[in-house]
Amino acid sequence: MTSKQKQKGAPALPLNAILEGDCIEMMNSLPEESVDLIFADPPYNLQLKGDLHRPDNSKVDAVDDHWDQFSSFAAYDKFTREWLAAARRILKPNGAIWVIGSYHNVFRMGAELQNQGFWILNDVVWRKSNPMPNFRGKRLTNAHETLIWASKSEKAKYTFNYEALKALNEGIQMRSDWVLPICNGGERLKDENGEKAHPTQKPESLLHRVILGTTNPGDVILDPFFGTGTTGAVAKMMGRNYIGIEREEAYRKVATKRLAAVRPYDKEALQVSTSKRAQPRVPFGQLVERGFLRPGDELHSLNKRHKAKVRADGSIVGGEVKGSIHQVGAALEGAPSCNGWTYWCVKRDGKEVPIDDLRQQIRSEMGN
Repeated sequence: MTSKQKQKGAPALPLNAILEGDCIEMMNSLPEESVDLIFADPPYNLQLKGDLHRPDNSKVDAVDDHWDQFSSFAAYDKFTREWLAAARRILKPNGAIWVIGSYHNVFRMGAELQNQGFWILNDVVWRKSNPMPNFRGKRLTNAHETLIWASKSEKAKYTFNYEALKALNEGIQMRSDWVLPICNGGERLKDENGEKAHPTQKPESLLHRVILGTTNPGDVILDPFFGTGTTGAVAKMMGRNYIGIEREEAYRKVATKRLAAVRPYDKEALQVSTSKRAQPRVPFGQLVERGFLRPGDELHSLNKRHKAKVRADGSIVGGEVKGSIHQVGAALEGAPSCNGWTYWCVKRDGKEVPIDDLRQQIRSEMGN
């Protein structure tokens, strides 16, 4: 049975909406294999024992909400097992999931991810540049949280915009330790009484990095613990579709107001850097077919040591060597391999023009 046949008659996907209710029930009501990415910030099960106070005896506004309280580790594990199973059902075969947690729960989630067949791709340390101090002075300051990024299966062809994240990091490979501030200042949402609307609101910068790196415009991102809607807000800005699930009315109210004020980026701003491997393939022979090069044209190596002649079939000949632009370049240099596109150039109006520039002209016509 095909995926289309399985989904025939299934309820429509409620895009760009906040669903009211239990996350497990709501996910189980959605069509199977319908979501591209899940970002989950579940209850951490902090196990707080009494109030937390600063040295001046003032009370710390810590997470003591009822939704973060479980009777035992067994109860928390059962909850984790059930919501991850529901999440796995609605993920597309090439979909992926991000979960975030602290030392209280992230190891338990990591084990359950593997138990259910997810394939862990990375764990990311979000190092908080402005963490809350440790007021009791009996432990190290908790200055980070951990994110786990996992594909639905080992063979899944998940989305990873490597070049986009590299560009975001000033041309350097993005590492798995992210230094970002916690949500504070003007970004921290307040309720009608001027109090924090949510105790663990995540910064938009964190979701920007996740969404930029692991989704594409138009993808569907589901957040089963929507809270005040950070995932939805960033998804909307970046041209993605979101589905939020939130059982607490107060959070839904804040998230709805927040999302109504979000303006999506324009289409041009959503374009991101891509690797050359992600661009359409253009054979060298197409340059000859299209007249960008003519049979008999002479190519020169950029190091000015070698030359070769273009043939009608898209091969070239240099000295006694015949073959592709890559094969001839490698043979002339005595190297095991050669990228002919960056090795050869042709003279145009007295200037040396890399043949890769000619290839890019063709690609630009193809909309890439």
